[in-house]
Amino acid sequence: MTTPSPATSSPATSSPAVASSSALAGSAPGTPHRWGSLGPVGLVLAGGVSVQFGAAIAVTLMPRAGALGVVTLRLLASAVVLLLVCRPRLRGHSRTDWGTVVAFGLVMAAMNGLFYQSVDRIPLGLAVTLEVLGPLALSVLASRRAVNAVWAALALAGVFLLGGGNFHGLDPVGVAFALAAGGMWAAYIVFSARTGRRFPQADGLALAMAVGALAFLPLGVAESGARLLDPVTIGLGAAVAMMSSVLPYTLELLALRRLPASTFAILMSLEPALAALAGFLILHQALSVLQALAVALVIGASMGAVRTQVGRGDPGIS
Repeated sequence: MTTPSPATSSPATSSPAVASSSALAGSAPGTPHRWGSLGPVGLVLAGGVSVQFGAAIAVTLMPRAGALGVVTLRLLASAVVLLLVCRPRLRGHSRTDWGTVVAFGLVMAAMNGLFYQSVDRIPLGLAVTLEVLGPLALSVLASRRAVNAVWAALALAGVFLLGGGNFHGLDPVGVAFALAAGGMWAAYIVFSARTGRRFPQADGLALAMAVGALAFLPLGVAESGARLLDPVTIGLGAAVAMMSSVLPYTLELLALRRLPASTFAILMSLEPALAALAGFLILHQALSVLQALAVALVIGASMGAVRTQVGRGDPGIS
């Protein structure tokens, strides 16, 4: 796997494309192909917009199905689509292969569940900003360079501003869920790399998505029950799955065939800004000047950490 991005796709935030995107990133050409730089960059940005606007739609769906119910619908719909498209081979895998894909699926389910619990309590843009601290910490620790202390300090300054110094303006439970989702996002990056090495193309991702969906199903049923069977709810859940999983996954795969993985990682660091835009346009969640500055600081720290690793040629997380 190439150097992990501090925002290598987002949960709901993250597009499930990361597993296969990460696996393919190492083979991405050093320079974009005939589309030129604008084509693949546009694909990545379109994928990010799709992810975050899908998350915003998911928030509007929560009164109908509950946060856990929305996660269940997203994982189930994504699993069905990926299994039909990828048709992964079930035979010929070792016990270690299956252990890796099961762990990846459970981490994926936990990441999504924690994130949706967060956006049910705090604004989408702020939730993604806090969540991205997990991958950022992973990137800083992996690099082991003194300059990364600067990026860590910049991110912490952003977090301080985000909470106004004490987080009294934000639901502390929502903040805790976002930070926990960030920890799961870091684990997601690690297991996506391992899964990508053990399974061809997107097979591991499809199997992991199915594992995550089955693991989360009891939680969704317990919270939402028969509401999950409502046709309108199912339709909206499928739309969330397409926008937050299937469409970004496809766009990122296309982009990584023409875009250096390092550029891809830096572009993905813009996720908090895209989330703030989606929250403003769909959920009418405006950020204060201090909160916008906090988001900018975290984005800057993410980009700096990625560029530091790329410049040194650090290996990816294994």
